[in-house]
Amino acid sequence: MTKLSFGSHPYLLGFDQLEQLVERTAKSGSDAYPPYNIEQSGPDSYRISLAVAGFGEDDLSITMEDRALVIRGRQGDDLSERIYLYRGIAARAFQRSFVLADGVEVAGASMENGLLHVDLRRVIPDPVVQTIPISKK
Repeated sequence: MTKLSFGSHPYLLGFDQLEQLVERTAKSGSDAYPPYNIEQSGPDSYRISLAVAGFGEDDLSITMEDRALVIRGRQGDDLSERIYLYRGIAARAFQRSFVLADGVEVAGASMENGLLHVDLRRVIPDPVVQTIPISKK
């Protein structure tokens, strides 16, 4: 049986990257740490909220890597000097990735009550009509 890909369909010219995007999204880790929410905060805006209790702003980094929003967290080494009788709050390093569609941009990020909020907005381009001249040979 032959596998049909997006890039080989005659009506989907230039969509071969969509197949790569779907494969990359499927390969993203299924780790549940840290927990997160994704909400639609407006008609063209979204918010990703991650529960990052114990992490400060200096312990977190947010980057865009080839249409993927990557959020990393790593706490300082001062925690290892403590003596815990019980440790129920996770303090491990993490990396969480979200693949963003074309036209979705990061509007900003903020910390509030142990939650890291990353605000996204969809930029809708103005419709452009272009006339293509036909040349004679």
